[in-house]
Amino acid sequence: MAGCAKRCKQGLVKFALSLHKLVSGTLNKDKADDDLEMTMVCHRPEGLDQLEAQTNFSKRELQVLYRGFKNECPSGVVNEDTFKQIYSQFFPHGDASTYAHYLFNAFDAGHTGSIKFEDFVTALSILLRGSVTEKLQWTFNLYDINRDGYINKEEMTDIVRAIYDMMGKYTYPALKTDAPKQHVDAFFQKMDKNRDGVVTLDEFILSCQEDENIMRSLQLFENVI
Repeated sequence: MAGCAKRCKQGLVKFALSLHKLVSGTLNKDKADDDLEMTMVCHRPEGLDQLEAQTNFSKRELQVLYRGFKNECPSGVVNEDTFKQIYSQFFPHGDASTYAHYLFNAFDAGHTGSIKFEDFVTALSILLRGSVTEKLQWTFNLYDINRDGYINKEEMTDIVRAIYDMMGKYTYPALKTDAPKQHVDAFFQKMDKNRDGVVTLDEFILSCQEDENIMRSLQLFENVI
């Protein structure tokens, strides 16, 4: 069991490298390496044509991503504990477990307790190549912890505290204890248009599109992913 978990974690690191190639635009340039990877794909995922139609990835990109996700992690799924262990490696000076929990739930679209290749690649398609509205909707769903269609102050406070914990004390050496509350108050001052104490999806999208700083913060969110 331990060996399987270790192999899965190693596979996800390789998968992350494939993602880096996608983001940096070197996937198609490094054709020789990619062709070699393609010959090593042992199992073609079912519904590849359907995934190509549903996402902004080409069939070739999906095949390379599939190899990194499925063949290196034979179970074909990532559970929350493994997801947290991988994600925490990117934030060694902080505690990323809580934020990783929220992020895991956002990727786990079917609420199954695990992330399948289809879940992961669908979310990545939105975050990396989706429209502004699609990215904002996905981010809203991340913040809407209880999935009731609204963001309340308690949910936003939990998210902000999780982000501060994740970034660690070295990032915020002078962070005051009331900083999360101040951040949340500013968020609602800008987002809660009708002052009813919650932020709807329409309010969230409209406020973000009106504010250049928020749009830039959305790009930072992509880097966190």
